[in-house]
Amino acid sequence: MSEDSPTDGTDLRTLDHSEIAALIPHRYPFLLVDKVVELDRGETAVGIKNVTINEPFFEGHFPGNPVMPGVLIIEALAQTAGVVAMDAELEEGQSSLIYFMTIQDARFRQPVVPGDQLRLHVTKERARRNVWRFCGEAKVGDQVVAEATFSAMFVTEE
Repeated sequence: MSEDSPTDGTDLRTLDHSEIAALIPHRYPFLLVDKVVELDRGETAVGIKNVTINEPFFEGHFPGNPVMPGVLIIEALAQTAGVVAMDAELEEGQSSLIYFMTIQDARFRQPVVPGDQLRLHVTKERARRNVWRFCGEAKVGDQVVAEATFSAMFVTEE
């Protein structure tokens, strides 16, 4: 069984790029989640971001020593969390925008460089009306490279 397959009998789903794009409004070059390998509706998700040298931010961050900006790692976590919230809340045919509200306790533990694969682990801490709070960890292999607690608000368009 592959690393991405659930082994505990839960009803986890996977989402490809087009399914992610149907849920959140982000698009290239700012869509920072390539796929979701585990989605437990309304609760948790594990997203994947394959970090490649052709990312636009590497041109200036930093020439000769490319490092993924920490704020973009947090954004990738938030986009993964947005998938959790939108998948749980939106009815088919609806559209919505999602806005960052807070970022707390952000920590950056190790640089992320081209060739790394970020595994974006997010867990809902609470949801009240249209405001969701998550904790997230970004990992490369088994190593936590960044973590934060954050909240976001979504606004459904009628």
